[in-house]
Amino acid sequence: MASNSDHPNQGTGTGAATRDKVRIEEPRQYKVIFHNDDFTTMEFVTDVLRRVFNKAADEAVVLMMKVHREGQAVVGIYSYDVAMTKASRATSMARAEGFPLQVTCEPE
Repeated sequence: MASNSDHPNQGTGTGAATRDKVRIEEPRQYKVIFHNDDFTTMEFVTDVLRRVFNKAADEAVVLMMKVHREGQAVVGIYSYDVAMTKASRATSMARAEGFPLQVTCEPE
């Protein structure tokens, strides 16, 4: 039979236990970016922003105009899975309508 002093939880008898601290970090966030092109209509971009990204009509128009004027715009920031799903859905919708809308994701 092993003595109490051989037990791994038995220390110096001070009663203080040591524990490894676990760091919990927030998951990395990803930006979903729309890129301007000469073929995708403004109306389509606005519709995708409303349907896929749940933007209000006025916010969708502001974002669409930013894409149009500046060449690209961040349309949302999400966890990796959500960002990739939304980007994929937007791209699929664009291809189904014959538009070359480019949607990318990058770490924030």
